[in-house]
Amino acid sequence: MNLLAPPQFFWVGSLAFFALLGGLKRRAALIKRLLLLVPGLIVLETILVGDWEGARDYVNWLLGPDRLFLLSVMVLVLALVWYREWTRPPVALAILGLFTFGYVLSMFDANFRLIIKKPDNVPITMMIYFVGFFVWLGLRRAAINDQRTEKGQPLVEAGADDKVLVWPDLVYTELICLVLCTVGLVLWGIVLKAPLEQPANPAGPPNPSKAPWYFLGLQELLVYFDPWIAGVLLPGLIILGLMALPYIDTNPRGNGYFTLKERPFAIFMYFFGFVVLWVILIVFGTFLRGPNWNFFGPYEYWDPHRPAALLNINVSDVFWVKLLGMSLPSREQFGEPWFYLIREAPGLALVGAYFFLTPYVLMKTVCREMYARMGFARYSVLMILLLWTLLVPIKMVLRWLFNLKYFVSITELFFNI
Repeated sequence: MNLLAPPQFFWVGSLAFFALLGGLKRRAALIKRLLLLVPGLIVLETILVGDWEGARDYVNWLLGPDRLFLLSVMVLVLALVWYREWTRPPVALAILGLFTFGYVLSMFDANFRLIIKKPDNVPITMMIYFVGFFVWLGLRRAAINDQRTEKGQPLVEAGADDKVLVWPDLVYTELICLVLCTVGLVLWGIVLKAPLEQPANPAGPPNPSKAPWYFLGLQELLVYFDPWIAGVLLPGLIILGLMALPYIDTNPRGNGYFTLKERPFAIFMYFFGFVVLWVILIVFGTFLRGPNWNFFGPYEYWDPHRPAALLNINVSDVFWVKLLGMSLPSREQFGEPWFYLIREAPGLALVGAYFFLTPYVLMKTVCREMYARMGFARYSVLMILLLWTLLVPIKMVLRWLFNLKYFVSITELFFNI
């Protein structure tokens, strides 16, 4: 499997993809041909050569954390750019069929089957299909509305009568849903045996020790951030951000009906936060995180004896040790509290520039109209939420590529970013 396996080809191809984004409409036909040609060549080579083991190795490599994250961003961008084309029912059914075919074919691999068939992991498979369906449904309705708007036709939601009587309509509907859900849960409990395990034993914890699926995203964030950020600050910002959105974005367009053309930035950020930074993290924790919390490919055996990951380094290590060839500033040299402030000065400068200089640069360039429309207060709140959102993938990618642990590591004050 040598056609597209070298990592250099993947990264060069990814850079080329993002370089083409500026002229995506002009080069749409070329990119579509490439998207069809590259997977076709991989499948053709696999069939002709018969190197199924090499194909599995390539998929394991391709679904490494950094590549999978980058691929998910690329797929999201393409899905939003070409939402009118791929959401058409024949195309969407073809994509669903190809995904399901690959999923069923993968079940013949013993390692893949061992992970997928765990009773606790079955809901994650269902979640992937449900998320895909509702993403398609929302974008399909947005595509129809946008096409109707361009033709001067009324929206699909225009003139719709949403009035529903509590009795008997709503009560009967809720009763039917209650009965169907109860039957479904009973059948699920009969078919899937998922008994309670033994009480927690500190002397012999399971390996890997995982949170329930709905907390796996937060558990994954704990790899990259301190608990006060991953478990308190980021969830708090999510809740506050959702509450503040109606007050930050007062644009009446696209309110109350499906559309993408009228609110592309807001919809992209929502999908990026929900699909990429939440659903993908759940997939990481469920299917790719194995013993010792190491990453494993979908067709790899979860070997508990795999060597541990490389030691992580901080920005202070990179600046003082690697760049200047010096030892880290110590308490004996500068005394408290100056020694850790001097030691972490490079990281503090980076974080300060990121949170304070970036909003100012954006305000003077690409976000000039946004700042004029929103004002200082709303713009500042939006930038805080946006920069914290983007810090998550930045920190993840830097950890995967350079083993970077913290920008700022003041363990004396339990302050680490």
